[in-house]
Amino acid sequence: MKHTLAASGRAFTRPRQPESLPQRLGRRRIYVLPTRFGMFVTVLLVVMLLGALNYNNNPALLLALLLATVAIASTFSAHLQLSGLQVDAVSAEPVIAGATMRLRINLSRADTRVRRGLAVSLGDVVAHGHLVDTDRIEVDLPLPTERRGWMDLDRIRLSTTQPLGLVRAWSWVWPDAPLLVYAAPEPQAPPLPEGDGDPLHTRVHASGDELHQLRPYRAGDAPRSISWKHSARRDTLLVREYEKPVGVDILLDWRQLAPLPGEARIARLARWVDLAEREGRRYTLHLPGQPALGPSQGSSHHHLCQRALALMPHG
Repeated sequence: MKHTLAASGRAFTRPRQPESLPQRLGRRRIYVLPTRFGMFVTVLLVVMLLGALNYNNNPALLLALLLATVAIASTFSAHLQLSGLQVDAVSAEPVIAGATMRLRINLSRADTRVRRGLAVSLGDVVAHGHLVDTDRIEVDLPLPTERRGWMDLDRIRLSTTQPLGLVRAWSWVWPDAPLLVYAAPEPQAPPLPEGDGDPLHTRVHASGDELHQLRPYRAGDAPRSISWKHSARRDTLLVREYEKPVGVDILLDWRQLAPLPGEARIARLARWVDLAEREGRRYTLHLPGQPALGPSQGSSHHHLCQRALALMPHG
């Protein structure tokens, strides 16, 4: 019932659809209502006025009128805290599904009025900021993510109870700025496919050609990889690790993962893209119905591949 009432109330407030940024808050989209403390003060002032009139007490009447004037002035002041405030941009770096996204909201002012106690909220997440000695601020909101693909933003509320806490002034901004969420990579994916081209790179491999290093034994290591000769000189078991030449270019093909369901393929390819980028390998990503991406490497290519995987149709 609470959510239904909130949704019906928001249907009568502006904006009613997503809007492009920047957006300046005008008087027609700022709303003001008394807080609980403001309601208490209102009742108290009414009682004071009735008592002063009933007993013909001029000093009490003057005091009640002065307090009422202050309360009315605080209402206009709260409205002016938001009036002229501008939301310049809303942005966030992509994260994998399930991680927390850092939503950046840029605010500015065109006048010299001081804004204190600004609250920026999206759902149950609230952040605070002030515009005192600067004309621009950036407010960060931690935003949870659930699934890959485009995530549409809900309406963002800017509010304040300054200066006296008697009223709350608020306004809504609905940015038309969907945010990208990457696919969650497979936690325990197999190694990268073997690459093509000149073997200019090497990779640690259990059955490589050249000895790379000796390391302490870990649970799950094959007994044949233990170096008994070197282990005899120490108190711990040592395991041989080898280097194996690998090709430069890697082909990450959707069709090669045919036995896996769609979401599992996306998760594995997302992990392989991360691994290839981490190892400095060039890679090509083949997805159904799309042109091949690559061969290339670097942050731009990594983003293009992860974006393509994130925007694959949900199965």
